[in-house]
Amino acid sequence: MSRRTTNYVRYQFSDTEFEVPERYTKLEAKGFGAQGTVCAAYDTVTQQNVAIKKLSRPFQNVTHAKRAYREFKLMKLVNHKNIIGLLNAFTPQRTLEEFQDVYLVMELMDANLCQVIQMDLDHERMSYLLYQMLCGIKHLHSAGIIHRDLKPSNIVVKSDCTLKILDFGLARTAGTTFMMTPYVVTRYYRAPEVILGMGYKENVDIWSVGCIMGEMIRGGVLFPGTDHIDQWNKIIEQLGTPSQNFMTRLQPTVRNYVENRPRYSGYAFDRLFPDVLFPTDSNEHNRLKASQARDLLSRMLVVDPEHRISVDQALVHSYINVWFDESEVNAPAPGPYDHSVDEREHTVEQWKELIYQEVMEYEARNNLADGEGAPR
Repeated sequence: MSRRTTNYVRYQFSDTEFEVPERYTKLEAKGFGAQGTVCAAYDTVTQQNVAIKKLSRPFQNVTHAKRAYREFKLMKLVNHKNIIGLLNAFTPQRTLEEFQDVYLVMELMDANLCQVIQMDLDHERMSYLLYQMLCGIKHLHSAGIIHRDLKPSNIVVKSDCTLKILDFGLARTAGTTFMMTPYVVTRYYRAPEVILGMGYKENVDIWSVGCIMGEMIRGGVLFPGTDHIDQWNKIIEQLGTPSQNFMTRLQPTVRNYVENRPRYSGYAFDRLFPDVLFPTDSNEHNRLKASQARDLLSRMLVVDPEHRISVDQALVHSYINVWFDESEVNAPAPGPYDHSVDEREHTVEQWKELIYQEVMEYEARNNLADGEGAPR
C-alpha cells in the first residue's frame, strides 16, 4: 500500500499535537487522560463521526509500551456491540526509526457513565444500561479476558442509551498487593479479591457492576477509599465483616490485618438502599420495581465471591432479563486472546517494533489510510 500518497494534517490541542490523515476533518478535543488524548472528528470516507485516540507517550517505558500493545491486540480481537470497536489505526511516521505515535479510531459516543450517573434514571434505562454492561463483560469473558477494573469513566453511552465498554482492564499479570504503596488510580470499583490480592474468577467483574448500579441509585460512590486499606474498611463498614471461611483464603499478612479489624455486622440492603432512593416503580410492560433492583444489588455486592452471583445468573435476573436477546447475550466468542502477551518480557524497543508491525499490518489489511477500502 502506498502510504506516501496519504496527506497528513496537523492540529494543536493545548500541548498535544494531532497529525491525522486528511480524510479526518472537524477535529475537536474531547478529553485528556493518562492513557491519551481523544478528539471527535468527521470521517469523510465513511461519512460518520468518530473518536480518534492518540496514545499518550506509548514508548516512554515498558509498562506503557506493553499496555499499548495489549490494547491494540484486544481491540482487533473483540467484536461486540457493547464493546468499543476499532475502525482504523494509523501512525504518521513512515519508518520504525521515526515511529513514536499511535492513533486509534473508534466509534464516537456521547458521554461517559460518570455523567449519566448524575441523572435521574428510570428503571427502564437503569436496567438496560446494566444489561448491556453484562453482555459486554460476558463477551470479554468468552475470550478469557477478565476485566477486574470496570469503572464509570471507562464506560461510554450514547443518547439513545446504547452502551459500550471502552477498555480491557488489568492484564492478567497486573497483580496487586494489599500493603502496596498507594498509586493514583480509581479503585472504588475494585472487588475485595482484587484489593486483598486473592485469586479471582469471572464474577470479580460483577462486583464492579454492583458498585456502578449502587452509585446510580445513591448518586454517590459507594466505597470511596483513599487507598487499599481504607477501601476495605469502607466495604466492611457497610456490608459487614466476611466469614471465617473467607479469611482462610487470604495470604497470611493480609489475613492478620483483616482479622484484627473491628468486626462489623453490616446493614440490611433496605437500610443501605431505602425505597426513597429508587425511581418510582415502572408502569410500563416491564413492571420493574425497586424491590427487584435491590434484590439484584444484594446478590452482586457480596464480599465473598463464592457467594456472589455470576454474570449468567445476573443476565436472567428479573430486573435484567426483560432485555434478554440471545444474539447479544451469546454473541459469537472472539478468537481466544493469547495471554502469553501479558507474561512476555521485552525491551521498550522490542515492544515498539511489535506495535509498529501491528499498525502496518492493520493499515495494509484495511487499506484505509488512503480511503480506498471499507472497514472490515
